[in-house]
Amino acid sequence: MFEVGTGKADITVDKKGVGMMGYGMFRNIVLGVETPIYARAIVFRDSKTGKKIAYVNAEICFITIAIKSGVIKRFARNHEELGYTESNLFLTAQHTHSAPGGYSNYGLYNMSIPGFVPEVYTKIVDGIVDAILEAEKNLQPAELKIATGIFEPDQEVAFNRSVFAYNLNPEVEIKRTEKDKHLAVDREMTLMRIDSPDGKPIASVNWFGTHTTSLSNDNHLISSDNKGYAAHYHEEEMKKHGREKFISIFAQHVSGDVTPNFIWDKKKKWTRGKFENDFDSAKFNGNLQFEKAKEISEKAKDVSPLLPEIDYLKMNFDFRNIICDPEFTNGKTDARTGPSCHGIAFFAGTEEGPGMAPPITFAAKMLSKFIRLWEHIKMPFMKPERRESVKEKYLVQGNKDILIETCDRKILGTSDIKNLFIPGWADRNIAVFKEYHRNGSLDNKPWIPQVLPFHIAILGNMALVGIPCEITTIAGQRLRKTVADVLKKRGVERVIISSYTNAYCGYVTTYEEYQMQCYEGGHTVFGEYTLAAFQTKFKLLAEELLKKPEERNATEIVEPAKFTEEEISKRTFKAERQKRLIKLATAGKI
Repeated sequence: MFEVGTGKADITVDKKGVGMMGYGMFRNIVLGVETPIYARAIVFRDSKTGKKIAYVNAEICFITIAIKSGVIKRFARNHEELGYTESNLFLTAQHTHSAPGGYSNYGLYNMSIPGFVPEVYTKIVDGIVDAILEAEKNLQPAELKIATGIFEPDQEVAFNRSVFAYNLNPEVEIKRTEKDKHLAVDREMTLMRIDSPDGKPIASVNWFGTHTTSLSNDNHLISSDNKGYAAHYHEEEMKKHGREKFISIFAQHVSGDVTPNFIWDKKKKWTRGKFENDFDSAKFNGNLQFEKAKEISEKAKDVSPLLPEIDYLKMNFDFRNIICDPEFTNGKTDARTGPSCHGIAFFAGTEEGPGMAPPITFAAKMLSKFIRLWEHIKMPFMKPERRESVKEKYLVQGNKDILIETCDRKILGTSDIKNLFIPGWADRNIAVFKEYHRNGSLDNKPWIPQVLPFHIAILGNMALVGIPCEITTIAGQRLRKTVADVLKKRGVERVIISSYTNAYCGYVTTYEEYQMQCYEGGHTVFGEYTLAAFQTKFKLLAEELLKKPEERNATEIVEPAKFTEEEISKRTFKAERQKRLIKLATAGKI
């Protein structure tokens, strides 16, 4: 029999001037709170074996390695008897772009905040732990039932924001246009209904892919955005039926190229949702998700419950050099990943969240191409090790115009960041980079994770594939099939991609989409065969799950970078530097 416990904790930190995580825009700072944000936890336990797993969804942009590590340390220090480890803590985020940042130890993710924010980090870690502890206290017998539903084509809930890259995939038989880009996404929602044995609802969790970006980068109020509104609507609905402790999780599925925004705003020069007021759009989109979840939940009443089985496996892999299985590379035998590099297309942004201005983007592209040419000219005169490194970089990254080598700590080809020819006054993020480089806090660690956690959790005949990234529609379809083809041998009938799980490293596109170098391709940092590497390693993980636990070869031989308190303190958030921004934002000038 399954036992299930639920918990919920507030993780809101209203600290004025802190940058929000998601858009990477220095002006996108916190001035107040529109809605609180929460961590919701569901603990699943097999009463027969005692095996359990905690599934947590936080209303933040993504989970970081620092957050996962902090939660584990808290349990090891104060609640060791509960037995939580790397493997049975499944931490996810619903990806709102309107929550405070500053909770990663990796430099790049703190530039626009700017810096590490101890209050935000501590509140998230404490909230996750508190939610799990609450769930542990109310464990009770439960039945898990799975059902699905499809959003009708006229429901304005999700749209493909890179439809022309999507069309490059051979799986796409009907080529889509801007007019029917709502059909270039996975419109299915999968929902797990959790009931007590007498049929009373305990909790609900669903997976549907659409970005939590109904609120644009000119917002200054903390909000859980569309998925947060959906969760709130569902929980309030259940309170009317006497279910005060009911929690509802609206988690992400495959959302990399999926947006809730579809109307071009002539004033703002970017796409928005249904209404001119972003909060109205967020509520509208959230209500669509809530209504669909409610519909599927009713449908799930009559579904046979999952058999009470829990299994899981988590492994780390160093993505600086993953050799890809030719099965996933069209037979190419030397396809591999390489150290992370971010492309110009990433910094140019998307139609819903523009980044660099077009003239600057063009200039950066030209400069990147010149640097590539210059490095090839110099290659014969380089030392062998350096020559091989440069050769591999361009081989792995393909036609990406590289702006930042985030593993090797270079911007536009130079590691002398403090003396970069771009002046700090021209771009505030560059100014922060220069400051941190001068104080030595960016010297010897990658600026984003290179070692990534891969996680699979099995509940009955369902498998959750925890990925440390966001993945595009067709890439997610391929990864899901890879895992399903293996796990069907042990009776798994449904595979769900759980995005933003345990860490974050950017995007994963298909090889074909990567070639167009839209935003998603520019943010697929380990090269054009990143998806093939994901398929290779998740297939390995799935195959290990076919074995008995004692026979599995799942030793984690690589660990993420470790950061010292001194390194973090040198790039910790300073409130005084934000005074001018707060003044401008309060006056409505940014």
